[in-house]
Amino acid sequence: MPLDRMIEKAYDLIREGRVEQINNGVYNVVGEHGTYIVVRNIDGSVTCNCPGFTSKRRCSHSLAVMMINQPVLLKSIKREIEREDKWRRTKR
Repeated sequence: MPLDRMIEKAYDLIREGRVEQINNGVYNVVGEHGTYIVVRNIDGSVTCNCPGFTSKRRCSHSLAVMMINQPVLLKSIKREIEREDKWRRTKR
């Protein structure tokens, strides 16, 4: 999956309230194909038990958790997505 699409999916997971912290550094993320556990390690790295992360070492679930833990990044992504959505609406 292209990175820009992964960023949009991660943002949607957050916006739709599908990321829930269940313990210190442990999150339930309700994805399109199931609920996954994302763990944020003490060094800031993340792991996810979804098939995509297992094979590619990246996924929208883990990216959503990273974004939640970096408010400045989340705000920047929100601004870019809103700008692109506005641009798409004007092109219709």
